[in-house]
Amino acid sequence: MSRKTISSQALARSYGTERTLTFLVGLIAVLGAAAVFAVSYGILGEFRARRSLVDPMAVDWLGGHALASRIGAIVLGVVLLVLGLWWLRRSLRTEGRPDLELDRSDEHPLTVTSSAIANAVQADAETVRGVSRARARAVGDSDNPALRLTLWLREGTDVRQVWDDLDTHVLARARESLGIKTLPTAVRLELETGNRQRVS
Repeated sequence: MSRKTISSQALARSYGTERTLTFLVGLIAVLGAAAVFAVSYGILGEFRARRSLVDPMAVDWLGGHALASRIGAIVLGVVLLVLGLWWLRRSLRTEGRPDLELDRSDEHPLTVTSSAIANAVQADAETVRGVSRARARAVGDSDNPALRLTLWLREGTDVRQVWDDLDTHVLARARESLGIKTLPTAVRLELETGNRQRVS
C-alpha cells in the first residue's frame, strides 16, 4: 500500500490542538521548575538563593496597585476558564462521519452517507482471500474523507497478499466509485486464533 493512502487523519482523531496545548503547558511547567531549581541551588548566585520565593519588590508593587492587581487576576482567571472549557469541549466532541456529495445539482442531488461508504468497503474487504471479517468506518470530513479499516485474518493467511489485494482492489474500487483521487486509510490487522480444545 502506498504511503499516500495513509494519513494521520485516518489513524485517529485529530488531537493536534490538544497535543500542542499540552506540550506548551508542559514546557512552561518544566522551564519554571528548572528556574526554581537553578535559583534554589545557588546557580544564579547565593544572594538570590537566600531571598524569599516572592520578590519583595513585586510584593510592594502589588500592594501599591491593589485594584489593578485584582482586576488582572480576575481577567486572567476568566481567560483560563474560557480556554479550559473550550479545550474540554474540543476534546469531548464526536468524531466526524462524512457524507460525500457526488452530485450537487439542484435537480438531482446525490449524496452517499458515511454508513453506506463503510458498509460497502466492509463488504468488499470481506471478500479478500484470508479475511474472515472486517469493520470499516468513514472518518474526517466531506472535503477530506478517510477510512479506518480493521481486518481479522484467518490463521496462516499471507499478510502481504491481503495487503496487495486490499490496495489494488478494495481501496481502488472505493476511490473510483466515490470519484476521488486519494482516500487516506489506516488498516489494522488482527490474527484470529483457532479454538483451543480442552483435554480432560
